[in-house]
Order: sequence, then structure tokens, then C-alpha cells
Amino acid sequence: MKKGSLKIQTLFLQAVVLLVGILALAFLLLEPHVEGRNANATLFEIYFKDPFLAYAYVASIPFFIVLYQAFRILAHVRHGKALSQKVLQALKTIHYSAVAIIGFAIVGEVFIMLNESDDRAGGVFMGVLVIFFSTIIATSATMFTRIMHNTLDV
Repeated sequence: MKKGSLKIQTLFLQAVVLLVGILALAFLLLEPHVEGRNANATLFEIYFKDPFLAYAYVASIPFFIVLYQAFRILAHVRHGKALSQKVLQALKTIHYSAVAIIGFAIVGEVFIMLNESDDRAGGVFMGVLVIFFSTIIATSATMFTRIMHNTLDV
């Protein structure tokens, strides 16, 4: 693969990661305003009377850490430093963040199941999807970490 082609591809992937981050942040900030039960609520009622919303904001921090680390890994790849200790550390951080997301999602599932809700099934399904994809990310990060660790040892 040509070096110029790799730079263009990694720049494109970095743009995609950045776009995903911006869209996720916009969703986190705008969704509570259009949610059915908050349609006529004030800003104070939306943000300070809903403990689950505060929990969702705290739980989203590991997601943004994963995006930042992916952005950094792509920058190292673009500069020809794909096999470095910094990439290895970023992969470990991605693994730990994905495990944290799984933990937050499980606690969120328990919160949904213990409270009365009109639509538990939707929330539970979304939580299961988050847990499933986070498990894939954590497993992939662990596999890449082992492969890179073995490659760096050789």
C-alpha cells in the first residue's frame, strides 16, 4: 500500500471518529429536550430532576475516551508508528474503557428493571446492544494488544 494512500485513509477514519463524537455529543445534549416526558419541562426539570440522565452523562465518559484513543491510534498509524508503546497503551485504555461501559450499562439495566416504566423493553434492548458491542470492542482491543505485545517482543 502506498504511503500517501495510507495517510488519506487514516485521515478519513479520523474524520469519521470525530464525526461520531460530535453526533454522540449532540444526541446527548438534544435528546432530553425532545423526549416524550420532557416535552413541556423546563431546563431545570430536565437536567436536575432526572437521576438517570445524570447517570447517562457520567456513563458516556468512557465512550468519549474510546473515541479519543482511536483518534490517537489513527494518528500514530498515519505517521508510521503503528507498532509503538503509545499505541499499545491506547489499546489497553480502550479495553478498560469498554469494560467500564459494560459495567455502566449493566447498572443502567438494573436501574431500568427496578423502576416503573412505560417501555422497559426498549431500554433493556438498547442496553443489551451496548453491552454486546462493548464486549466486541473490549475483546478486539485485548487481541490487538496481545498481537502487538508479541510483535514488539520479537
